[in-house]
Amino acid sequence: MGTEIKDRMVKFFAKDDRLVTVNAAQGHFATSQSHINYYIDVTRIKIRTKEAMEAAKSLESKMLHRITTVDTIVCLDATSVLGGFLAAELEKGDFHNTNMHETVYVVEPEENSIHQFMFRENVKPAVQGKNVIVLVDTMTTGETVKRSIECIEYYGGIVQGVVSIFSITDHIDDVQVISLFTADDMPGYATYSPSECPFCKKGIPLDAMVNGYGYSKL
Repeated sequence: MGTEIKDRMVKFFAKDDRLVTVNAAQGHFATSQSHINYYIDVTRIKIRTKEAMEAAKSLESKMLHRITTVDTIVCLDATSVLGGFLAAELEKGDFHNTNMHETVYVVEPEENSIHQFMFRENVKPAVQGKNVIVLVDTMTTGETVKRSIECIEYYGGIVQGVVSIFSITDHIDDVQVISLFTADDMPGYATYSPSECPFCKKGIPLDAMVNGYGYSKL
């Protein structure tokens, strides 16, 4: 679209906490499942402790009265820093915990060569029989989160909800999604199947491929 993606970035503030922000750029982007007209950069919340701590406080507030018990946080897309701060917030007393030491476990699933999530034997006890929330950075189609939920349930975990920095939906099947930012916060945000993408139909090239780790220019 004529300018570098970083030069098109605009800062957006969370409605309930002006200290929580993300940057986003409009354009033509592709994920593994869809095409989108915004790239939402959540890097600061994922790697800076100050921003992660504030985001964790906001997520905990949004979770209150909607989720009652959390034993384990399963982190996707390199959200473990945020997951650690969120665990600390949940341990302050407003959420029930059934773990022996009254602490919240924070784990990441492993993804094998055929893109199935799995947990090794040493991590299984943190999932089996536990009340689990899934933490993800951004969610559009929800396919990755669905796979993680299937994995958690396969290992005997009980999924209580999904929490995210950004999501276009408030439910994945019958599982609630709690997010800091929604599509309403991004004017005109849209996601398309690759075959129905209006940018592609007009011959507009992709700006970049994007995923939970960032973007790669073509």
